[in-house]
Amino acid sequence: MRVDAINHVSQLYKPANAKKTDRAGEVGKKDAYEISQSAKDYQVAKKAVAEADDIREDKVAELKEALASGAYNVSSQEIAEKIVSSYFDFQI
Repeated sequence: MRVDAINHVSQLYKPANAKKTDRAGEVGKKDAYEISQSAKDYQVAKKAVAEADDIREDKVAELKEALASGAYNVSSQEIAEKIVSSYFDFQI
């Protein structure tokens, strides 16, 4: 067994030419970030949705009035068409 082979192996794991960096010039620098235009648009849209009412009171009042007066009528044909069209629209 060769003992000097251990020295060669240990030299492989030593850092090769470690460089020191001069951090004196980086004292005044700060990290900066920039928000993309699409992210800004997303923030505006998110804010608009958050401020919008969840319930459209005019539509609800209109439907309540139609139900109370008996004028609200939906045909079974229309319901079936909506169900079928939503099923085929959802398919990938």
